[in-house]
Amino acid sequence: MHMMIPRRWLAILFLGATALLWGGVAQAYVGLCCGKCGGNMPMNIPGGGVPETHEFRVKIMPMTMHMEGLRDGTASIDPDSLLGMPLMMGSPTGKYMAVPTSMDMHMLNVIAGYSFTDDLFGAVMLMGKRNRMPMRFNDMMQTLTGEEGFTMKSGGLADTMLMGKYRLFADDPLIPSQQMSLLFALSLPTGSIDERNAEHPLAVRRQELQPYGMQLGSGTFDPTLGLLYQASTSPWWWGMDARYTARLYDNKRGYRLGNELLLDAYAMFQFHPSWLVHAQLNARHQGRIRGEMDEFADGSSGHVTAGDPDSPATTLLWETDNYGGAQLFTTLGLQWQPLPLHIVDFSVGLPLYRNLNGPQLEEDYRLMLTWYVEFITKKSRRYGMTGQGAVTPGDSKLGF
Repeated sequence: MHMMIPRRWLAILFLGATALLWGGVAQAYVGLCCGKCGGNMPMNIPGGGVPETHEFRVKIMPMTMHMEGLRDGTASIDPDSLLGMPLMMGSPTGKYMAVPTSMDMHMLNVIAGYSFTDDLFGAVMLMGKRNRMPMRFNDMMQTLTGEEGFTMKSGGLADTMLMGKYRLFADDPLIPSQQMSLLFALSLPTGSIDERNAEHPLAVRRQELQPYGMQLGSGTFDPTLGLLYQASTSPWWWGMDARYTARLYDNKRGYRLGNELLLDAYAMFQFHPSWLVHAQLNARHQGRIRGEMDEFADGSSGHVTAGDPDSPATTLLWETDNYGGAQLFTTLGLQWQPLPLHIVDFSVGLPLYRNLNGPQLEEDYRLMLTWYVEFITKKSRRYGMTGQGAVTPGDSKLGF
């Protein structure tokens, strides 16, 4: 049942786009974004170009991600098959006192950036996160607590990212149809890795740490390096990018998240001066967690027998081998320019392939909404233009 909502929204989205496509008046195509940055960009991945010089841009991006069901490799796993009595197994793995059934992650990203030169752009991204993960108890825990399970919750400021883009190549410095940029970023450990299991029905468990996936940050300074390519032949825009994030050392709790490689390819079709549709392929590979949380290592969190590091883990979420894997998603969306210098983007991400280091929760869908605004300064080439930066179709096929 959980897949009905995004599919319905997706159908409405593309039925509306099709109607506009066939019913729209033929007009010159103009990019929704500025000409120098390439015209059109997906809002959920870094753009391939550098914005107009001496201008600010802000993106406000709420996102919801839903995970439900467990997967090991490419096979689905019945959660009930993992519930049981860990101490009776003669092994620290196999059966657990509690297993996750789903997870909802709500994020709010705010990105503010400025273009310093014709080739250099810098930005800062602030991230907030709220996690909710229902857990199901085994029979013994249900009898002990009188509850079928409980819901783990965490929320607050996540990690902050400083980023920059440097344009390596453009076939035209002001209205490029091909360009390539270098992305460099550093994630700052502003997100907490001290979140406690405060919602547990047993008071003795409420002071324990929550498992890795419920923490709000990595706890480390994490560099990212990427290469971005963007091209266009109006009314089409397309591009691809690759980004690699390295976890170089253990955080204060003795572990580090897995390194991450992201690959994206996208195509965008602008069927109206104020509307476009886009489709993406998004591949992600993440390594396993290395090390283990200090309080799990000493037995004070996450073990069946509190204080005994040799007793089994209470849940699979404490097993560091159950993190990471390879995934392929498609993202489909619609962009609208309600006013000059403003873009609204709605997109839906759905899985195509998942090979997880499991058992672990699998992502079912993500919904993303973006409000994007450009601010022109007196130093900008566009200062004083009609409509504070509005553009009119010229001789260029892109309309700038």
